[in-house]
Amino acid sequence: MLPSPLEQQLEFLRQIDQLKSVRRQSPLLDQSRKENSAEHSWHLAMYALILNEHASGAVNSDRVIRMLLLHDIVEIDVGDYPIHGGSSSQLQAEQESEAAQRLFGLLPQPQATQMLELWQEFEQAETADARFAKALDRFQPLLINIFTGGGTWSENGVSRQQVIERYGPVIQRGAPELWALCERWIARHFAGDGQP
Repeated sequence: MLPSPLEQQLEFLRQIDQLKSVRRQSPLLDQSRKENSAEHSWHLAMYALILNEHASGAVNSDRVIRMLLLHDIVEIDVGDYPIHGGSSSQLQAEQESEAAQRLFGLLPQPQATQMLELWQEFEQAETADARFAKALDRFQPLLINIFTGGGTWSENGVSRQQVIERYGPVIQRGAPELWALCERWIARHFAGDGQP
């Protein structure tokens, strides 16, 4: 007998509990431990709720929040690929796509397709909603690095130029006002002037 739609939904919800165990490089702001991917996703959803007026254009905050809640679910299967880790972006994309097919495929139709399409929209970053979601996904760890005295930048020997290249285009494209703030933070941080 095939599982009912409710049984499929509950299986998906049980599976995504594993996201709480995926450790990221970024610490909590109090530096007591590293954050996990579930915490990161929740925090980004809050960023979208609070900072939506800073998007580069009109965005649907509900869709942005949904994208951010879904965007790292694939890490259950493939783990976190840190921005400063030097991994192959093509390999990462392939592994994450396979994970998305498997995980969202646990859901009943049409929910499975809707969730997969929203995740793909985030990954492609072509719509205003996805560009803003991607910008927030880069902005939050940048903020953490600034307010923890260098965080993962210090741990990985990341230069000012690398920060600008890795964070700048994505944040600028989706939230130029936030990038202007980041540029000031970055300049002060790398000048040794401490936290903003």
